[in-house]
Amino acid sequence: MSSEDKFRKTIEKGYTFKGDSILMGTSMLNDEALEKNEVRVPLKTFNRHGLIAGATGTGKTKTLQNIAERLSENGVGVLLMDIKGDLSGLTQPGKPHPKIDERHNKIGEAWKPNGYPCELMTISKDKGVRMRATISEFGPVLLSKILGLNDTQSGVVSLIFKYCDDKGYLLLDIKDFRKVLQYVTTDGKDEIQSEYGRISTASTGAIMRKLIEVEEQGADLFFGEKSFDVEDLLRTDRKGQGFINILRLVDIQGKPKLFSTFMLCLLAEVYETFPEVGDLDKPKLVIFIDEAHLIFKNASQALLDQLETMIKLIRSKGVGIFFCTQTPTDVPEEILGQLGMKFQHALRAFTAKDRKAIKLAAENYPVTDFYKINQELTKLGIGEALITVLNEKGIPTPVVRTLLRAPSSRMDVITSAEQKKVLDDSRLIKEYNEVVDRKSAYEILTEKMEKYAKEQEKASAGKSSRSKTSSRRRKSVIGKEAKRVGNRMLTVFVREVSRGLLGVLGLKRSRRRR
Repeated sequence: MSSEDKFRKTIEKGYTFKGDSILMGTSMLNDEALEKNEVRVPLKTFNRHGLIAGATGTGKTKTLQNIAERLSENGVGVLLMDIKGDLSGLTQPGKPHPKIDERHNKIGEAWKPNGYPCELMTISKDKGVRMRATISEFGPVLLSKILGLNDTQSGVVSLIFKYCDDKGYLLLDIKDFRKVLQYVTTDGKDEIQSEYGRISTASTGAIMRKLIEVEEQGADLFFGEKSFDVEDLLRTDRKGQGFINILRLVDIQGKPKLFSTFMLCLLAEVYETFPEVGDLDKPKLVIFIDEAHLIFKNASQALLDQLETMIKLIRSKGVGIFFCTQTPTDVPEEILGQLGMKFQHALRAFTAKDRKAIKLAAENYPVTDFYKINQELTKLGIGEALITVLNEKGIPTPVVRTLLRAPSSRMDVITSAEQKKVLDDSRLIKEYNEVVDRKSAYEILTEKMEKYAKEQEKASAGKSSRSKTSSRRRKSVIGKEAKRVGNRMLTVFVREVSRGLLGVLGLKRSRRRR
């Protein structure tokens, strides 16, 4: 048996599954594609998480696009974190090209253009379905993690939530939380201290500064109502295709605090909302984070800790998470070790650091008799990748160099007119983009503080009036007394002066008489 035949049989055995699977492409050996030697991925194991890595321009974003299409076709909900803004083409059918036909002839499947049901979403001022959450939904523990608070400050946040729960004050947005924070250190200081204990102004000041830091990155747009229901990420269209929800994050790259806030909220909400389902025949939801190296580079420790926890636990909810980045070393080891699927595009070896990264990347793959992984990593062409996944029993499949199929949708951004049509057809925009501002902690405490201020002003005015009346009375008495004393003093003065003058005059008269 030739080495090629042996290789073909190895791939056929390793990538043939009993349940549903998606076709990724055909295998490659000695830099050549082997026709119709299919490389498939079991749909069942997409909740085991994954990594899509590769240097800029090697096609990793198109691999992400390709996988999202196949999941949609199987009725699986998809959420894409579109940081570069180049995934909107999923809404439109792709354009035929001879190179695409040539590629698919080798794969053994005809290429068909297709657009997919998509929702364009946003957490900023960009156009799309607004994804929001309330402060109450975060809770004191998660909010403290977002703000990076110490134990003492976290205790103050917990106290504020407790106070609002006891009084029935809704904490919906940032202005609600800020108003309560202001109230407990001013007008409500005595009330809080008597019922809950003393709050340090140094702690509330530190919390306020952290709150402003998050707010300046746009969190005021994210916190509020109407709160997004994560169940809407699982919708399907009339054909049974899962919706691809594209969260546009082009203007979020320089705002790590805002992204951390969103990610923590989303993962916590999904985990709390979705029931335990174990390993299904297909996942309920798959989340893709494109350009993940930008996230990990600026991520707060709270986000990293939460991601690690979620990666370990959320699988049982039927949810998979994929990270798309440049090199595997961009992903923290604690998270990388939990990723069961790997799609590795070409890496470039321009520096000693690059060569070290390639060596480390090669060690992430199972041992194979057919490839020298560290060499293959630098020889991969555009649209080619080294693949290893988990089979239906959870065992890693043999690593295979794969000629990937082309996406069926447009491999480019959509026009403004096309974007408008997608937004106009969206049912979720009509549901979530209406601004709701119910009477909450801000309005209630503002009224309370204004009432208190008026009472203080009235009391001060009454005190001032009584003081003026008393002053006038005192002045009247003093005036009369002063007048009386003055008259008496004047009489004395006149008398004494007269005495002096008359005394002199009298002395002169007396002398004249003599």
